[in-house]
Amino acid sequence: MSKMIRVSELPDFDVTEYLEDDQAIAEYLACVLEEDDPDLLIAALGDVARARGMTEIARKTGLAREALYRGLRDGASPRFDTVMRVMRALGVQITAKPVQSIQEPNASAH
Repeated sequence: MSKMIRVSELPDFDVTEYLEDDQAIAEYLACVLEEDDPDLLIAALGDVARARGMTEIARKTGLAREALYRGLRDGASPRFDTVMRVMRALGVQITAKPVQSIQEPNASAH
C-alpha cells in the first residue's frame, strides 16, 4: 500500500531555481507570452528579475528596488514603459508574429 502525500508536505516550487541562463529565461517568457495573460507575464518578469538579482535589475532600469518589487508583484499593473525597461534590463525583447487564425470552411473558396 502506498503512502498518501499531502500537498502541504510537498516542497515549495520556485521557478527561479531553473532560470539559470539566457536561453532558459527566453523560453520561459516565450511560453508565458503564449498564454496571453498580462498578469502571468508580470509575475514571470518578477520571477526572472529575482533569478537575475532584483538589485541588479533595479540598477539597470533606474527604478528603486522596492518599486520594482511592488510593480512586479501579484496583482500589480505596471506601466508598459516599466515592463519594457525590465525586459531590456533582463536582456529580452517582445517580438511580433502573425496570429494563426482559424479559417471558416468556405473562406478559401472566394
